Amino acid sequence: MPEPDVLNSATPFGVPRRLSATVRTLARRGLSGEFAREMAPADPVLAERLPVAGVSEAMRYALAVRLIAEHARLRVLDDELIVGSATYLEAPQHCVPILGGSSTSHVTLGFDRVLRAGYRGLRAQIDERLARGGLDSAGADLLESMRVCLDAAGIWHVRHVALLEGRVAASSGARRAHAQRVLDVLREVPERPPVTFHEAVQALWFVFEFQRLCGNWSGLGRVDVMLGPYLERDLSEGRLTLDEAREILAHFWVHGTEWAGIQQGSGDAQHYQNVVLSGTDADGRDVTNAVTYLVLDVVEELHISDFPVAVRVHSHSPAHLLRRIAEVQRLGGGIVSIYSEEVVLAGLAALGIPPEEAHTFANDGCWEVIIPGKTAFSYIPFDILEILQDTIGLADGATPMSYPTFDALYTAFGMRLAERMDELHLRADRAFQDGPPAPLVSLFIEDCIERGRGYYQRGSRYVFQAPHAGGMADVANSLLAIKRLVYEERAMSLGELVETLRNDWQGQEPLRRRIRTAFPAYGNDDEAADAMMQRLFHDYTELVWRVPQRNGVIRPAGISTFGREIEWRAHRKASAHGFNLGALLATNFSPTPGTDRKGPTAAVRSYCRMDFTRLPNGGTLELKLHPSSVQGEEGVAAIVGLLKGFVQLGGFYLNIDVMDSSVLIDAQQHPERYPNLAVRISGWCARFNTLSREWQDMVIQRTQQWV
Repeated sequence: MPEPDVLNSATPFGVPRRLSATVRTLARRGLSGEFAREMAPADPVLAERLPVAGVSEAMRYALAVRLIAEHARLRVLDDELIVGSATYLEAPQHCVPILGGSSTSHVTLGFDRVLRAGYRGLRAQIDERLARGGLDSAGADLLESMRVCLDAAGIWHVRHVALLEGRVAASSGARRAHAQRVLDVLREVPERPPVTFHEAVQALWFVFEFQRLCGNWSGLGRVDVMLGPYLERDLSEGRLTLDEAREILAHFWVHGTEWAGIQQGSGDAQHYQNVVLSGTDADGRDVTNAVTYLVLDVVEELHISDFPVAVRVHSHSPAHLLRRIAEVQRLGGGIVSIYSEEVVLAGLAALGIPPEEAHTFANDGCWEVIIPGKTAFSYIPFDILEILQDTIGLADGATPMSYPTFDALYTAFGMRLAERMDELHLRADRAFQDGPPAPLVSLFIEDCIERGRGYYQRGSRYVFQAPHAGGMADVANSLLAIKRLVYEERAMSLGELVETLRNDWQGQEPLRRRIRTAFPAYGNDDEAADAMMQRLFHDYTELVWRVPQRNGVIRPAGISTFGREIEWRAHRKASAHGFNLGALLATNFSPTPGTDRKGPTAAVRSYCRMDFTRLPNGGTLELKLHPSSVQGEEGVAAIVGLLKGFVQLGGFYLNIDVMDSSVLIDAQQHPERYPNLAVRISGWCARFNTLSREWQDMVIQRTQQWV
């Protein structure tokens, strides 16, 4: 029986074939897990070479990076055009090889600085800062540690050059010519700044891959803005064709599959390595370029989900760009999503980010908005539904509460929420003050060199710690149900409702079903439901905005769950909006599953009634569309219409996944039939087969919509 084509995304739609058989074969090999299976942990003997005394933690980290560069296994395949692989097994496990301990994620490094200056430029910057003086001993030591990391990156580069030189010497004919081509591209980058498009792609990958090899999980940022000028110059000078450029980019994307299948549970590809495309510059000019479209071409054909793509869409985005987004989105996998750029920029302006820097925004490798290469970022998630359930006395051992009016109940809930926010603000005051050394990451973060302070020691230009509320739809719907049942219909007292919830709706199944089917709910373009969500949204964000910045830490509000609705089931009770104990509830800022009954346009309208300039860190709306509703030109036009409406109505971040739930159910039973079935989880995509059963169930139960 022939092997299944792992590039098949289970889509009923045809996919153009523009890429060579060579790169498609490499993609199949990567997606099948071949490269991941070759990974191995670092030799434990190497850890014994690290000094245990006499050096700082930062220098010890840097010496570990040098050992990684000297000893990690090289993998350079005969047919690839872009080289460099992160081969240590610790790296995809969020661990620093040899050294041990957690690495850094939720960050996007300043890769554009390396493209502009090369390693030699960074080295010169370090030397100049050391020579200028004025640093304390910790600052001087950090810069020396950064220099060791740079030297280690150089060692890694020299090893690859030597391997390719040997391959050229040992081969002949077409093999020799190919090896020589790859060697010529790699020989001097990223030590010096790239000149050609191929050099720029290789340099970007090599720097990205080295930080990855060392266990860090950076996002990639605005790839088209970084690479576009090189391609434009090559095209104008006749050095390269668009087809050749697409092939080079495809080799970059294939490298993203190196860790395919390693992580299980919440899915593989959860390494926070988002790509951001398009948008405007500081002068308001659209920056969409040839690389923007080539990236979409590659994603469309190879269906590699390891680099999720977020497109910055604005009111004047090219019509062709919207069409290409729609064409890729309807293939499924949720790989491509959009930001509504004007809203994001307004939120950053409210935080005090200068316009010239706000226009460079990307994300932290997931979807939370940051300024790439200049931001130390973390977020604090909390379950807002738990706060409501505590307010009505639903916690174990608590006494059911009684409030004379709904407004009294809501006021009590608001007071508990305010107490939680006060706690989070105090926690944010201490963010990034005294964390672990990270000289490699700090090397690519603006101001760390100048200040002589690392990423975890307030060296970055911006420090963000964002409160993130989860369960907003569940709270809004529960408040509506309580208001109607207890205070309007007077069908039961609040105490009786609490007892009903403690008993998991036993004996009240008709009432539970009535709430689920007949009560208003967020996501249906319903005035009452959306008004409750607006009130909740305003009051939550108002509590965050009371302290927008303090002690050097910016606190941009966010709304998310990132899959935590699975673990939160352990402390949540049955809910007032008609859900039983243990139910999987709302994801991120999407409607509670099964409650959005009026289609995707209604869900978009409900979501967009919020003032997202008050939510600078974002909150995503996720829509799952049935393939039958997006067929042909009408289907593409329908998705384009959703995208346009979302931007015009002032949304923030929209993800559209196209998938037949019956296919997902079949994939649970027959995973071998769907080796590359990708689904959107939250800020990342994952192969469906690498999800645990409960994560698969969470994806399956999301409301399926028709447009």
